[in-house]
Amino acid sequence: MIFLPEKFTERMKNVLGGEFDAFLKCYDLPPQRGIRINTLKMPLEKRESMPFELAPSPFAKDSFFLLSDDEKIGASPYHHAGAIYSQEPSASAAAAALRTQPSEIILDMCAAPGGKTTQIAAALQGKGLIWANEVISSRASVLISNVERMGIKNCIVSSARPDTLAENLPEYFDRVIVDAPCSGEGMFRKNPRAVEEWSPEHVSSCARRQAQIMESACRCLRPGGTLVYSTCTFSPEEDENLISEFLENHPDFYADAIDDIPAHKVPVGAGVAVKIYPTDGGEGHFVARLIRRGECEYGTSFAAVNDRTNTETRSFFDGIFSISPDVACKVIGENIYAVPKDFPDVRGCGVLRAGVLAGKIKGKRIEPSHALFMAYEPEMFKNTVDLTETPSVLSAFLRGEEIACDGKLKGYTAVVFDNMTIGFGKSSGGRLKNHYPKGLRSLN
Repeated sequence: MIFLPEKFTERMKNVLGGEFDAFLKCYDLPPQRGIRINTLKMPLEKRESMPFELAPSPFAKDSFFLLSDDEKIGASPYHHAGAIYSQEPSASAAAAALRTQPSEIILDMCAAPGGKTTQIAAALQGKGLIWANEVISSRASVLISNVERMGIKNCIVSSARPDTLAENLPEYFDRVIVDAPCSGEGMFRKNPRAVEEWSPEHVSSCARRQAQIMESACRCLRPGGTLVYSTCTFSPEEDENLISEFLENHPDFYADAIDDIPAHKVPVGAGVAVKIYPTDGGEGHFVARLIRRGECEYGTSFAAVNDRTNTETRSFFDGIFSISPDVACKVIGENIYAVPKDFPDVRGCGVLRAGVLAGKIKGKRIEPSHALFMAYEPEMFKNTVDLTETPSVLSAFLRGEEIACDGKLKGYTAVVFDNMTIGFGKSSGGRLKNHYPKGLRSLN
């Protein structure tokens, strides 16, 4: 049983009125669990092949309720392959409201751990750019891990203050999403610590920080662009009141009506935002979509990146791929990054990762990275080992064990599960030396 703060329940009773009793009863129920399917790796119609009991979510077409409580999603090979992302379904509503189109340039201002970034990347279909920023560097490392696992090629990950991005990237993005740090009232069923940390003072502190982030976010957006603001809290100070005040101070923005998300409608300015309560089938989320007045051409071309491809890097790619990816190479220290040839060359923004970490230079050789194999389809690699029909061998591989392979294979080899690359190893003499990263290995 969850003991809710008295001041929280008093406020919610005033806000919800006759709906309060139904809202309160939800806290006697377990939290909603869900997954989102990564369409960069697997089409939605293949979900029936997964060993999970799912039901469609009303919040996004790629989001599903997980109906069984005992599923260990993180241990599933579908998770290891980057085909799924564990996400409470209402959390998918904000990225869906952004209405991303392929080839656009998108900023996720507060991106870790990566749920919305990876959802937007799937909507981009490998085109354009998703810039994922996380000011806390330790959380940014988790963001990078999820971007790599989900096979995203067209992503920049940075760790910078929002005002730094605004100064360096004014009016640069077609769309911006701010999933703002908040008081976390929508997390109460999932995270008891969120209840312990809640206070009216914390709500006020969050609202001040959110307003500052929005000031930076709007400066990054082009005229005619879309700005989505979301939180996982219910407090009006952090949600509709904040957006209404923002609109009063920024007459070049107006609120667009969100009418395709089944939840409580909340007026903001002349538009309508949505607030998802547990009674709506989610844990809790607020989403507002704002439009900046004016016009712009979406998907503006980038300045071409400096292509550092040379004989050594070309030979490295040719040794791994039968269909070589159309990328440019950036060499930073001992790391080689594969980036689309129209990627921007942006500095001064705390960039931690651009494109795909292809490999590391070790003396006179280049050792490929796990991220390189996760980013491309099995048919692009010269050597592959398919473990779809041998679950015990697949489990051994995910535990980091050496496995048997075709004796004809030699060199770096992609390991495949259900037509998705799940990792790689090095083949020689009928054995595959495992290169699955230690920090990602399964304990089962």
